Amino acid sequence: MWKNFIDLLRFVAIFCFCFVSNWALSQTIILGKVRTDRKPIERALIIVDHGFIITETNQRGVFRLDSLSKGAHTLQIYADGYHVIDTLITFPNATSLVFNMEALNVDIGEVNVNDDSLYLHPAIDGVTLLHAKTISYTNLEKITANFATNNAREIFKKTPGLNAWENDHSGLQLNIGSRGLSPNRTSHFNTKQNGYDISADALGYPESYYTPPMQAVERIELIRGAASLQFGTQFGGLLNFVLKKGNKKNRFHFLSENTYGSNHFVNTFTSLGGTSANGKWNYYSFFQYKRGDGWRPNSAFNTVNAYAQLSYAMSDHFSIKVEQTFMYYLTQQAGGMTDANFWIDPSLSTRERNWFRVNWNLSSISFEYKPSTKTTLKVNNFLLHGFRKSLGNLQPIHRTDYGGARNLIVGNYLNFGSEARLVHRYDLWKRTSSLVIGTRFYKGMTTQQQGLANDGNDGSLSDFQFLNNSDGIQQSDYSFPSTNIALFAEHYFSITDRFAVSPGFRLEYIHTKADGYYQDLLVIPSSAGQDTLRNQAIDEIRTSDRLVFLMGLGTSYKINDDFELYANISQNYRAINFNDMRIVNPNQEVDPNLKDESGFNADFGVRGSFGRFLSGSATLFYMHYADRIGNVELVRQQADNPMINELYTLRTNIGDARVFGLELLLEMDVISFIKPQSSFTFKPFLNVSILDGRYTASAQSFAAGNQLEYVAPFILRTGFDMGYKDWGLSYQYSYTHQHFSDATNAMETANAVVGVIPSYGIMDISTYYTYKYVRVQVGVNNLTNERYFTRRAASYPGPGILPGNPINFYVTARFEIGVK
Repeated sequence: MWKNFIDLLRFVAIFCFCFVSNWALSQTIILGKVRTDRKPIERALIIVDHGFIITETNQRGVFRLDSLSKGAHTLQIYADGYHVIDTLITFPNATSLVFNMEALNVDIGEVNVNDDSLYLHPAIDGVTLLHAKTISYTNLEKITANFATNNAREIFKKTPGLNAWENDHSGLQLNIGSRGLSPNRTSHFNTKQNGYDISADALGYPESYYTPPMQAVERIELIRGAASLQFGTQFGGLLNFVLKKGNKKNRFHFLSENTYGSNHFVNTFTSLGGTSANGKWNYYSFFQYKRGDGWRPNSAFNTVNAYAQLSYAMSDHFSIKVEQTFMYYLTQQAGGMTDANFWIDPSLSTRERNWFRVNWNLSSISFEYKPSTKTTLKVNNFLLHGFRKSLGNLQPIHRTDYGGARNLIVGNYLNFGSEARLVHRYDLWKRTSSLVIGTRFYKGMTTQQQGLANDGNDGSLSDFQFLNNSDGIQQSDYSFPSTNIALFAEHYFSITDRFAVSPGFRLEYIHTKADGYYQDLLVIPSSAGQDTLRNQAIDEIRTSDRLVFLMGLGTSYKINDDFELYANISQNYRAINFNDMRIVNPNQEVDPNLKDESGFNADFGVRGSFGRFLSGSATLFYMHYADRIGNVELVRQQADNPMINELYTLRTNIGDARVFGLELLLEMDVISFIKPQSSFTFKPFLNVSILDGRYTASAQSFAAGNQLEYVAPFILRTGFDMGYKDWGLSYQYSYTHQHFSDATNAMETANAVVGVIPSYGIMDISTYYTYKYVRVQVGVNNLTNERYFTRRAASYPGPGILPGNPINFYVTARFEIGVK
């Protein structure tokens, strides 16, 4: 026990100083090889004398043991999917050993990973503790979908509880929310790419304008609210896009994928990757160009996306990886519409002068050090430099755009972060336990300006320049610096062979600041048209410092190797965003006294498989939200005519709220159950979410008992995947029940900013055929041409109703070849 404790302290010291010296090599060594059916087994775990020395096999299945004393030693060999080898060796008599392992579904004390990566997961994956978390891993190699447009409805078809907003046909942004949280630019998730932040500002403005192309993504990791201890305090949890790496078997691997679709949609994607002959160098890169006219007038777009990654394994213990991402897009925004216009003609556009532009640059350098198979240290440093510019008419959509100077909002983002994580396994009570500990330092700087555009009264082009006023006053000009320092730890205790617990905590310091001015403007009508009575800049400096301590606990019980029960509870916290409070929007005001939100997520679930036929998961959850921020529809006087009242939306702390529900996913492998060796596959699936979200206490008398915004009481996705050899077909039906967009549960308003989201059901189908190096895929989205919308926007790209895409077609041709 003391030996294990000293061992733990030693590796905590490694974490603090990020360096450790290797053991001095002895002059006499033991070389061994682990194989099965004459094939080497990579990363088999070798344990000597129950943990005194621990190592693993390399790509050739070879391992080396140093510093053994003379005499007999116990030797244990573990490899995922094989029987454990437990034997005795004598040093120095045995210096060259060969071990053959027999296949069996076992692991090294952690849960097996299912082939589809949907249900059971290891307790530790890399440097992340997954034990007792509600997890959804989407393996994109096993998904047939319209990747060219990042169609979230298809990509997340087997992820329960997600609600998606569909803004356009381009897939430029991903808008998903979970358990009743707003899908707006995925802002309630801690959104990452390969483990580092990609959102605009994790604290000051946690919205994601960049989404990697799905053709470049290997898998999508989604951990619900219990991810708050390891990845940040957000209620939604973690959303991580794991990009592909260079092909390990080829030194040069080339892929070209080209898609043509409805409304002159064109997407071309090209990637290069590979691994050097010695296995030390790995590289991967892609380039994407995408354009289209959109299905509504004034909705054309084009985008460029590029990425490069290079990694080098200096030894079996140390590796380094550098990444660079660039993304640019420009899109015209057709604007929103009123309820009446939507039901008459959903393709209508009443805005032809609205534009949106984004530039995104992401840089990352990461280090991974493994002094032994017991311990892994990973340090990830990242930098974001980007901007977004929105230009157009923000007046309510039921007012005609008669021209005049347009409104311009410019946001610039410069953020740096560094995260360090240490995973250490050690023996405790004759079982393997694990500690995950980490730190985070983050510095964000957001600057934001709003004012009139410098293109005259009739400007309609994408000219993102401010009007150079003589007095220099814009509507607002701010900087929003933020700082985040965090320490977290979670511990996996294996109590018995089947029962485990994982307590944890997170200590987080958050500093946010707003420094700038806003325009105080009062205009009244007069005989000359209108008079400006007040127009002055009001200086403002606001700061907020928080020290947040969160706790959580997870537990699991393995009924057998294929099925487990689990439960967890974790606290959550969400800081307010100062920059949201200083946008001048005629459709919405923000309460200057906004308070931070807090609460917790609690889950109880079952997951696993029942033989070959049925696999899945079922989760009951409860989410508590204190001081939830929401939208309220109110009435005020018009700025240009105080005699006339107008509707507007107030964003404020509505009150306490809760969401509870059931998330269910079932998948059947019908043919494998009937005939395991068949070339034909048929896999139907059922994805159901039943939610109830209510305000439980509120200072607003109208809100208590009302339904929460964006909580669809029932979401269904069902369908099947089938195939025969090189041919495949995928069909799905997606249904989302009626829900509301504000706390008053308004059914309809004149400006269409808030109101009901009617129920809708959509069908998607796609089929593909692969012949040698070529694959052709054809698909139809919204097969029945359903008329629907998923969102009412208070600002760009609206305001008002944003209609969903009608029936549309696409065809994709892919060519792929590798050179060994």
